[in-house]
Amino acid sequence: QVQLVESGGGLVQPGGSLRLSCAASRSIAAFNSMGWYRQAPGKQRELVASTNTGTRTNYADSVKGRFTISRDNAKNTLYLQMNSLKPEDTAVYYCNAFLFVSTYWGQGTQVTVSS
Repeated sequence: QVQLVESGGGLVQPGGSLRLSCAASRSIAAFNSMGWYRQAPGKQRELVASTNTGTRTNYADSVKGRFTISRDNAKNTLYLQMNSLKPEDTAVYYCNAFLFVSTYWGQGTQVTVSS
């Protein structure tokens, strides 16, 4: 069983930055892929960014140029650097990991962008 624990969420003003972290209970080097999803009230969960075991990354159009996903295999941690935040980025952000045929989720961390 894999546990994922997110941290780093909070309240930030428009234009500000946050960095989310996702700590895994085991080595992340073997994960087929890892990613960040978000879910705003009344909306479906959507992919924000993902990365595979190499250097390939994928971003939602709405965050391209503002968010950066990265992973530190030595620390078993996935990150999401979020810059130039907008009110529409407000959501609960979830860490996701895919290993073989299993998908794992963290409990989520709230990000609120408001003045």
